Amino acid sequence: MTALYQDPHWPRASAWLAGDCLPNAHGLLTIVGAPVAQTSITPGRCDLAPAAIRAALERFSTSDLNAGHDLRGLRVRDAGDAGTEALPKLIAESSAVVLLGGDNSITRPGVLALGAPLERCGLITFDAHFDLRDLEGGLTNGNPVRSLLADGLPGDQIFQIGLQSFANSDDYAHVARAAGIQTFTVEDVLEQGMAKLIHNVLADLGSRVDRIYIDLDLDVLDRCYAPATPGSRPGGLAPHMIRRAARICGAHHRVHMIDLVEIDPTKDINDATSLAAAACLLEFASGVLSRFEGFTRG
Repeated sequence: MTALYQDPHWPRASAWLAGDCLPNAHGLLTIVGAPVAQTSITPGRCDLAPAAIRAALERFSTSDLNAGHDLRGLRVRDAGDAGTEALPKLIAESSAVVLLGGDNSITRPGVLALGAPLERCGLITFDAHFDLRDLEGGLTNGNPVRSLLADGLPGDQIFQIGLQSFANSDDYAHVARAAGIQTFTVEDVLEQGMAKLIHNVLADLGSRVDRIYIDLDLDVLDRCYAPATPGSRPGGLAPHMIRRAARICGAHHRVHMIDLVEIDPTKDINDATSLAAAACLLEFASGVLSRFEGFTRG
């Protein structure tokens, strides 16, 4: 593999992750991998995703033109692939945490690690699916939301964005309605606009809970943008939409964690899915940095 061109005036996001921060850097963003794949409904190698997302960061710089700041102004720590068991301690020490999946089953232990009673927690999912499958076979990547409902997370504190027709069932749509989950389809996002929608969701949820968890399943993207996600379908969202959402979520003071899940790098095409995930990581980080700069642009 040919080494990428090195330019001292073009700092790479991979170097930032390795500790290249500015002397006056703020806060602490912790990156941790949870390479879980054995609970997936569709067999695959989601356990390879944390390494693939980290590697993709080498293709990005630290300059956020939209915000007018350099990500090196945010302190970052790579906690390796410590898994979900390490989350309570990492959350307590950090301004926010990025959890690199692995499959979507890691969302449940992620929410449970937030350090607040479930009645004071909120969950926002960007996902083509409800993730409300039955629990009879145990925790899988198809039922983390159902599991959290069973744990006691109030349904009206769950918002699901990017749901797709013909990727779900009427039975699980009924479960969502009965639980009071607030759902938004791809068409809702297109009609309302992602920025307006997520600002409204955060305003509502943030007024009722202490801590918010963001679950970003890359299969919310159109399949042409996310070929490495087994559940992606034609007609999903575009990368610029979820990048915008990740930034806005990162800027909100009640958001403590985001996960990036459901990537099987062995199925990727030209690293498209891993690059999309890495871009969302950087957008989220830029939002976190804005908390310290008073920058709130959506």
